[in-house]
Amino acid sequence: MNNPMLAAVETLLKETFEGPGENGSWYTESKPGSGLFGTLGKLSEKEASISVNGTTIAAQTDHTRYYLWVANSYLNGEEPEKDWGASWKIAKVDKMTWEKFKQELQQEYTTLLKKVGSLDSLDEQTSNGLLGAIAHSAYHLGSIRQMIKGL
Repeated sequence: MNNPMLAAVETLLKETFEGPGENGSWYTESKPGSGLFGTLGKLSEKEASISVNGTTIAAQTDHTRYYLWVANSYLNGEEPEKDWGASWKIAKVDKMTWEKFKQELQQEYTTLLKKVGSLDSLDEQTSNGLLGAIAHSAYHLGSIRQMIKGL
């Protein structure tokens, strides 16, 4: 990748979701499992369903997935109908639903990462969308990690 901004976006997306790379961390803990996938992978469906300050980790997870879906839609030139409140209604998940949420989050992340890898340059709209996806996902990673402390 020849574009330094796109390379940085890719690096920070990977750290947010997969955890820090071999060269250390830009902002997460410098240990395995500190990204979103490692954090969620340690939780059962029962833990993901516990309400902490009025929300659940399951809701945080699905909301993050939904945000990535919206970002991916815009990057594909689509303008999706949005229902931001739907994910926040999730209170309890069973094992199958919890696994589905994690798989769908992985799929949306993979789609976004592939899109970043296919870009040659960034316009302002795309830059804002990609940086917003990093910031939004990192925010929810932090929220989830704090919620885990309350479990």
